[in-house]
Order: sequence, then structure tokens, then C-alpha cells
Amino acid sequence: MRSKTELESAIRTGGRAVLVINSRSRRGRRLYASARRLLDEAGLEFARVFPVTDPGRLRELFADVLALEPDLVVVGGGDGTVAEAVGNLAHRDIALGVLPLGTTNNFARSLELPLDLPGAVRTLRLGDPAGGKVADVDVGWFDSTDDPRGEGPGDDRAHLFANMVSIGLSVHVAGKVPHLLKRYAGRAAYGLTAAGLLPRHPPFTARITIDGETSELTTHQLNIANGAHHSGTRIARDASPDDRLLAVYRLGDGRRLRLASATARHVLTGPRRSLAEDAFLTTDRVEIETDPPLRVDVDGEIRGRTPVTIRLRGNALRVVVPQTFVDT
Repeated sequence: MRSKTELESAIRTGGRAVLVINSRSRRGRRLYASARRLLDEAGLEFARVFPVTDPGRLRELFADVLALEPDLVVVGGGDGTVAEAVGNLAHRDIALGVLPLGTTNNFARSLELPLDLPGAVRTLRLGDPAGGKVADVDVGWFDSTDDPRGEGPGDDRAHLFANMVSIGLSVHVAGKVPHLLKRYAGRAAYGLTAAGLLPRHPPFTARITIDGETSELTTHQLNIANGAHHSGTRIARDASPDDRLLAVYRLGDGRRLRLASATARHVLTGPRRSLAEDAFLTTDRVEIETDPPLRVDVDGEIRGRTPVTIRLRGNALRVVVPQTFVDT
């Protein structure tokens, strides 16, 4: 495994790069041609370009990507596309570059990337004064006995995730939000769908075990974050995908109105609050049981049911980030 400096030097001096763009993402279809033009104008050359029209084939596609032995893989798409890339590129001598073309772009926000396409392309120009650098960040590891992607030994990568594990109302929202509403309303589509589902959503009890100690709470929504953003909003001013911490927090208690007010507070005060506050539990490993057992959302994909075990993999992923990103 090369050092970050060695990998960055290899990329800068003509290393092999591959481009993957999900043309089904919210902005991917509209901006595909613009992305190719901006990358060409920036002098970024790719050994192979993979336009993705069927997101269901992403896992198969990344086998072809890895066979090319690239130094850099640039992925254009939303959090689901990026999450698939993370699962394939973590613990490898390859850097991930991100073009944020999704609806919420939580992982790109956590990496402090520009959300505009010209800015994101500019970050990929390593060695340029306005360009980026190679850093290493944490990823999460998720395990559930009912996870369809975690079958059998030797498939550890199927358990990796980039940003967030969620239990509760958001799982129902992910399955019900209309595709057209998401395309035209963007992030607001999730809030509108949640408002319609909340009156019928029952609360649940969660038992959270950290370092052998178990606490119990009742809520409509429980999140376990590796990244710093949820639904496009920062969860805390000091949250980072490079802090060796998972942040466990709920939104409200068993009362529906408390969930609504807690969500509003999260949006308004997230950038100002700290992970040291009582609202958060921070750890590198957590076990969660719920009553009743519930489905689990892992980076936007419904994956298995509780009980679940979630762990942190520190500095497991090489990424291209702005020079201002604090790499620890």
C-alpha cells in the first residue's frame, strides 16, 4: 500500500484513472455531457468511462473497474452510487474522487467538496493550487443476520458503508418517496413524504449497547452516523468522516410531535451543536436491538433487520478532498 503522498504523486503524474457516472441519478442525466466536457477541459484523462444506466448492476460493474488496476476512480452520482464505490474501494491502494450528482449528497458534503460541478472537477486537479489532495477517511461496517448482501464468509466488503445507518421513519420514507417528486423537489421530497407517513408511524423501543453497557429509549427515528451530514444537513459542527467515531442519536421520543420538532431543531441547530452534547453517544462499536424488530436503511438501501452490530473502520478509504479538509 502506497502512502497518501505516493498515491497522489502517481495520480498527478499520469496514473491510471477510471470514470463511473450514474446517469440515472438526480442530476446525472442532465449533467452527464457537462461533466465530460469539464473533465476534458481540466485535462483529466480516463483509461475507461462507465456510464451507468442500470444502478442494479453497479456491483458487477466495479469488478470491471478493479480489473483495470486504477490509481483513481472518479464516481459521479448520489449517495447510493458513492456507497457502492466505498464498499469496493475501501482498504485498497486506490483513491476515490466524487462528482456530487445526487439529491442530498451527504458523503460529498462530509468531505467538504464543492457541490457545483465546476468546483468538484477543479478539486480533482491534484497539484493545481486550486485543486485537492488525497486524504484517508473512516468507513462504517454493518452486520445483520438478515442482510441479503452479507451472505457467507469472505464478503466483508458487502458490510461496509459510507455515511449512515438509520432505523425508523426514514426507512419507510426511503421506500415510499416518489421518484418524480425527488427529481423535481430535491431534498424537500423526503420531508414531504415523511410528513405524510408520520401520523401512521408507530414508535419503537431501542436497546443500545456500548462497551458492555445497555441503555434503552423510545423513538420514531434512530441514526448511527459515520459521516457529518444527514438529509443534506450537518449533524454537529465537529462531526467528521475522519474522527474515528460513530455518532448515535435519536430524533425525538415516542411522541410524533417531538419527532417533528426534533427534526426541525436538527436542521436549524446542527451546524452549531457538538458531539459532546447529551444528544449524542459516540463510540467505535455499537449493538442495537429493537422491539419490534425493524428493517434497517444503510446508505439509502434497505438492508436486513435488527438486531445489528455497527463498527468503525478508521482511515480505511482514500479520497480526493479540498486542501482545506482536515486529514487526521
